[in-house]
Amino acid sequence: MSKNLSRSSSSAPRHLPWFVRSDARTWTCAPPPAEVRDFHAGQPGYAPTALTELPALAGELGVGRVFVKDESSRLGLPAFKALGASWAIHQVLSQRTNDGGRVLLVTATDGNHGRAVARMARLFGQHAHVFVPQGVHPTAVAAIENEGADVTLIPGPYDEAVRRAADAAADGRDAVLVQDTAWPGYERIPGWIVEGYSTLFAEIDAQLGAVGARAPGLVAVPVGVGSLAQAAVAHYRSRPAGPAPAALLSVEPDSAACVLASLGRREPVSVPTGATSMAGLNCGTVSSLAWPFLRDGLDAAVAVTDADSAAAVRTLAAVDVSSGPCGAASLAGARAVLTGEGAAERRTALAVGPASTVVLLSTEGTAANPHVQEERP
Repeated sequence: MSKNLSRSSSSAPRHLPWFVRSDARTWTCAPPPAEVRDFHAGQPGYAPTALTELPALAGELGVGRVFVKDESSRLGLPAFKALGASWAIHQVLSQRTNDGGRVLLVTATDGNHGRAVARMARLFGQHAHVFVPQGVHPTAVAAIENEGADVTLIPGPYDEAVRRAADAAADGRDAVLVQDTAWPGYERIPGWIVEGYSTLFAEIDAQLGAVGARAPGLVAVPVGVGSLAQAAVAHYRSRPAGPAPAALLSVEPDSAACVLASLGRREPVSVPTGATSMAGLNCGTVSSLAWPFLRDGLDAAVAVTDADSAAAVRTLAAVDVSSGPCGAASLAGARAVLTGEGAAERRTALAVGPASTVVLLSTEGTAANPHVQEERP
């Protein structure tokens, strides 16, 4: 059973766009490959990113403990994307039979994924071509170019950049599209990217265990096309014999809430996108590979404003957590759902109580989004 409380329940505030379903935690799926974390552990510079406990936030949110998974420095880059790009490129190269010839790795990006593909292409001795849509800050574009990639700027939204990248890869000799969204007929490489993200969740398990924390009662995940949320679902819904499963909350900009819209319709729908400081989440179409996992395994979805995200950035900065607008969206979403008018009903729907552990995925640092730095006094 599911319900869109922002539309169908009079007890929820009408200004909060959110969706919840009651049976997501009964759904199960196969686990990701165990060898992914071993691969990452063997990469130069690998170390688990910090899982930082924030007691003041636990008090604000009315829960037992709050932890932030800080992805502001992942394999030398300011966002989590290197996990997926490295594993996928490793898989692409290991399965090619061109006698070691160079491969052109093509992708589209709102910033972080493209830089990760460019960095990993260089480390693996390959070359990258990255298509960038309008709205990406010039400093982020320059960071991709500084990794040695060719960059093509697209005067259109993210979905158009993806189309252009796919066309370029199809037309190029020894070119491979390494995209973190899927569509019918293009799912194997996005699947490898999702597998790469599984290392992040394995780290969280170990880190919570090391400090004697309960298994998460709620995990908040920023969402663009849904690949990281798919990885979260695959991790937490593949352990039926373990502790009580976590409630999983996706968080999107209110100007690009394609997952929220799709869950409400129970089918994938594309939405027009507008300008948002959460540039890495400014996606109008759900990945076809992610959709079945999100449809069946997500407990809830919420959309937040740029102002909500900016406030969360400031909160995290005050406790020395470097988080850009996309990363801080997880805190903005948790605040929207767990506090304010209608919170009691939402908390009951998610089974979040005063003893629950909440994990917020901060997917990028401020270095990934120059807008944050410019806004600081």
